[in-house]
Amino acid sequence: MRNLIFSVVAVLLLGSFVFKQFVEPPVDENKEKVLIQTMLARLEQLHFKPVEINDQFSEDVFDLYLDRLDGGKRFFTQEDVAQLKKYRDLIDDESVEGNFEFFNLSQDLLAKAVDKTEVYFKEILEKPFDLRKDETFEGDAEKREFAKNDQELKDYWRKILKSRVIAKVADKLDEQEEAAKKAKEPSDVGAEKEKTEIKDIVTLEKEAREKTLKDFKRWYKRIRKRKRADNLSMYLNVITNVFDPHTGYFKPIDKENFDINMSGSLEGIGARLSSDGEETTISSVVVGGPAWKQGELEADDVIQLVEQEGEEPVDITGWDINDVVKIIRGKKGTKVILHAKKKDGSIKKIEIIRDLVVMEDSFAKSLIIQDKGGKKYGYIKLPKFYVDFNRKGGKSCAVDMATEIQKLKKAGVNGIAIDLRNNGGGSLRDVVTIGGLFIPDGPIVQVKPRMRRARVLEDDNPETQYTGPLVIMVNSFSASASEILAAALQDYDRAIIVGSESTYGKGTVQSFLSLDRGAPRNVQPLGDIKLTTQKFYRINGGSTQLKGVSSDIVMPDDFAYLEKGERETEHPLPWTKIDKASYQKFYTIKNKNEVVKNSQKRIANNPVFDKINENALRYKKFRDSTTINLEFDAYRAFEKMQEEKAKKFDDIMTEIPSFEVTNMTYDLPEIQKDSSNIEKNKNWIEGVKKDPYIFESLKILEDIKQ
Repeated sequence: MRNLIFSVVAVLLLGSFVFKQFVEPPVDENKEKVLIQTMLARLEQLHFKPVEINDQFSEDVFDLYLDRLDGGKRFFTQEDVAQLKKYRDLIDDESVEGNFEFFNLSQDLLAKAVDKTEVYFKEILEKPFDLRKDETFEGDAEKREFAKNDQELKDYWRKILKSRVIAKVADKLDEQEEAAKKAKEPSDVGAEKEKTEIKDIVTLEKEAREKTLKDFKRWYKRIRKRKRADNLSMYLNVITNVFDPHTGYFKPIDKENFDINMSGSLEGIGARLSSDGEETTISSVVVGGPAWKQGELEADDVIQLVEQEGEEPVDITGWDINDVVKIIRGKKGTKVILHAKKKDGSIKKIEIIRDLVVMEDSFAKSLIIQDKGGKKYGYIKLPKFYVDFNRKGGKSCAVDMATEIQKLKKAGVNGIAIDLRNNGGGSLRDVVTIGGLFIPDGPIVQVKPRMRRARVLEDDNPETQYTGPLVIMVNSFSASASEILAAALQDYDRAIIVGSESTYGKGTVQSFLSLDRGAPRNVQPLGDIKLTTQKFYRINGGSTQLKGVSSDIVMPDDFAYLEKGERETEHPLPWTKIDKASYQKFYTIKNKNEVVKNSQKRIANNPVFDKINENALRYKKFRDSTTINLEFDAYRAFEKMQEEKAKKFDDIMTEIPSFEVTNMTYDLPEIQKDSSNIEKNKNWIEGVKKDPYIFESLKILEDIKQ
């Protein structure tokens, strides 16, 4: 029902926007003054570690705002930046006074830049590009300076537009070549082969320019629809992000849409999106959803084009995330085609049939895995730490975990592996309860508010649900509550942590606060702030902030050589330490050093992990190579080379014959209720059978002696 209400509200809000988008209300200077002053007061009063509002604050806001405003360096010249830099040490004073002179100037300059660059791209795309001209383009804006003047900015636009056109021409040529190849293949008697029109490169270049022109016109139309409130919200978010990356301002409508993701709708593809203002990225795929079943869409894929069946693809670069969500969503049974840039740089067209997104597939579930010697092990997948506070008897991950463990014990397993990979966290209460399933009693985590002593959250239930060998699987996307559980069980020496070198490193707690409290009625609504109020600490006294939880056994993964985690965000809170809590180790691993050495030896001799490591190095090399060749043959040769390199790693994950994966008898009636459940379960088991990380975790369980 909550999702249905959300969908209705989104539609109503959209309708309101359509009628009002061309009528910008007059600036309410008093309201904006109250808004920023109230926000700063709340941050000073309640933030875990408030930032002093001084010249350093001003410089940090300036740098971050400029990056958010024109991170791609598409609009401003060095002359524009010089005008803005006059305010670099004045933003602190303006903010305290409730003055928006700097913000207003930035918006005026941006509006002029939009007018100017709109003329640029229209003029540039009128004439054919010289595809044989030997030139390059730096694709990473961080490695470029702002253009010195308008002439240099226009040439930058020429290069970026040329790169878009070249990519489109190359894709069309690839399609033609593939069609020609299929036409030569033998076909069934009487079957008609589909005819494909073969176009020369001049025609393809012209069509690519026309399509690029249409895409950019659409993008600029959206830019012009942005209201002052939207731009002010971005500016205020920069100010809050200088306090820490998880503190943010939410204007009233944004609070309604907080944490918007594709899986929140009743019908869609089942994927969560994130946006940096330029690119829309898949942050995760909902287990059991349409995208997950289709199998090609992955976390970190960048969506470049969205195509509805029978229509032209739409370039979504620079789109607002709400607009992206709107065109990817759709009715059950309809098709959407996503043009996704993969981690290796290749572009893939992914066709997904929209369907109901069943969130139950994100709940805890388990399997029995048996090795050749007949030993049985339990595998539990916990995608997030969920809890339903809104309904009596609603789902709770702690209750579900206890149930899964009980079923595995009855099945006579010799060890349990709990998979927290890609688990971004959730309910603190439930993570404490789950930690208590594996120890008699004692502290699980320490939570420290600002300027006060840490509060120890304990498992006070003396009953232990499971006392056998235990492995916790993590990766660099395991965050927050996942890190609390892994850290506690590591500190108790109760489990061996396996996976990426370390987890994400988010060790902070956020709370929402309405800015309307105490504000004059005539300026309401002001919106809300989500601010960091507490930090998590391990029971050994160390924080999970920045450092995360280091794995006892590190396994290679696709992201091993990429910079990632909380430490890569802007202005994260530091790692700190407090006194350790009082706790006793009950079930220690007697041969931990031996277990670690045995596993490291197996990993080093496993050709699958060698290939994963080689692929991770390829990702790193590709990410570091940001220069784009704008000579067509050279561009296409590079793309072909990347595709050939990628093919080598297409089948890294193959079925491992050394163990058998089955459902527990208790789960079969629910699985066999309908064909959808049967298919989801089949896909899940097939994935587990190919997973070398799970296989190695079972070997580790086999080695553990308690």
